[in-house]
Amino acid sequence: MAIPIPSRQLFINGDSAEPLLKKRIPIINPTTEEIIGDIPAATAEDVDVAMQAARSALTRNKGKDWAFASGAVRAKYLRAIAAKIKERKPVLAKLETVDCGKPLSESEADMDDVVGCFEYYADLAEGLDAKQKAPISLPMKTFKSYVIKEPIGVVALIVPWNYPLLMATWKVAPALAAGCAAILKPSELASVTCLELGEVCREVDLPAGVLNILPGLGPEAGASLASHPHVDKISFTGSTVTAVKIMTAAAQRVKPVTLELGGKGPIVVFEDVDIDKAVEWTIFGCFYTNGQICSATSRLIVHESIAAEFLDRLVKWSENIKISDPLEEGCKLGPIVSRGQYEKVMNFISNAKSEGATILYGGNRPKHLKKGFFVEPTIITDVTTSMQIWREEVFGPVLCVKTFTTEEEAIELANDTHYGLGGAVVSKDRERCDRVSKLLQNGAVWVNCSQPCFCQAPFGGTKWSGFGRELGEWGLESYLSVKQVTEYVSDEQWGWYQPPNQ
Repeated sequence: MAIPIPSRQLFINGDSAEPLLKKRIPIINPTTEEIIGDIPAATAEDVDVAMQAARSALTRNKGKDWAFASGAVRAKYLRAIAAKIKERKPVLAKLETVDCGKPLSESEADMDDVVGCFEYYADLAEGLDAKQKAPISLPMKTFKSYVIKEPIGVVALIVPWNYPLLMATWKVAPALAAGCAAILKPSELASVTCLELGEVCREVDLPAGVLNILPGLGPEAGASLASHPHVDKISFTGSTVTAVKIMTAAAQRVKPVTLELGGKGPIVVFEDVDIDKAVEWTIFGCFYTNGQICSATSRLIVHESIAAEFLDRLVKWSENIKISDPLEEGCKLGPIVSRGQYEKVMNFISNAKSEGATILYGGNRPKHLKKGFFVEPTIITDVTTSMQIWREEVFGPVLCVKTFTTEEEAIELANDTHYGLGGAVVSKDRERCDRVSKLLQNGAVWVNCSQPCFCQAPFGGTKWSGFGRELGEWGLESYLSVKQVTEYVSDEQWGWYQPPNQ
């Protein structure tokens, strides 16, 4: 049965707003390759309107309505948003699936995480009140000092298509908890659920202009937002190439940025593991979300003494993955998000073969699926460290494999990348896991697992994977400005200068 796609406009100043240039972008279902609706396409003109709404939201009633309201007031709205999303979960999950292709069970889990994230930041917003005017111990009794945490201002939030509503929530929830006003720019490839977030905000009467939602093309909407003179901070999740452009734009006006970018994560498997447990985490770490995970552990580094058995089990587990319409029950691998991304993934596989690697399993369109942007889970062996498949992010269900002999060799292979987002180590030896965790050059390290993510824990990368942290208390702090207030409390003259004669 077809899932009806709501027809929405931009969300600006608490209400629907038709794009000033009346542009729209077709929505293509990646499972059927059919156009199933369209979304509004913002341009620079719409960004200006949204910016005016956002700045007005911060200054309305001298900031008392939002920016300088108590954290408890903002928490009330965040909890109301969470409740509405929980109520709409079945519909939102289906919309997410037909829009970006992820299995329905994953979309349902995403909606649960969205609810949890808004509730978590509601709690942190309330906690902010108690932290205001925190005293600072000074060496001079003639002074007293304290710290105020204030919203950084209007923030531009630019998010990708692999977790459309969840990635938006990772930014929107802490930004609103901090008292910022936000302009959210979802990916043009998957904006449906983010537009539904606008409807939720309208239903809970979120103050006008606090959140504005502008889907659109990167060069028209994203670039205009990133370079806008009245943006106070940019938070971006996406490719390293785009991040360079955003940093360049931000540098012109010395604006802070948080960047969560690509990855080419390692999963290091030692010889003492339970083979099937390690295999399942390996395929989960690379094939979950149809392989479209920035933190994917897509480089398997396995001890040579167990490599043959491990790869044999890896193929058998991969053969057992259900590839189907993502709305079907039991689906574990759906289509790639778009034709362009599908062709990119297939080119990576073709290049790996031409460079001399072996396609141990997969590498093709599943034979039983004649339509849709489907790619079989793919395992590539006989890989050298100079090959494209080892060095570049694929963003699809493609795992490349190398073996190692010593722990030192494994760590060297794991760190042999420009990226540094997620990495994993699998071993029954706790001390070894601790050693390897310290030496892996990643923002997140998973031990005896891959990809678990909790809104209470920080997430972000090193090297080409970006800087700054989302989630946890760190996510909230990134939207706050710290102000020092210091008072001279002595009744005595300061006495630095010679006083004039009376």
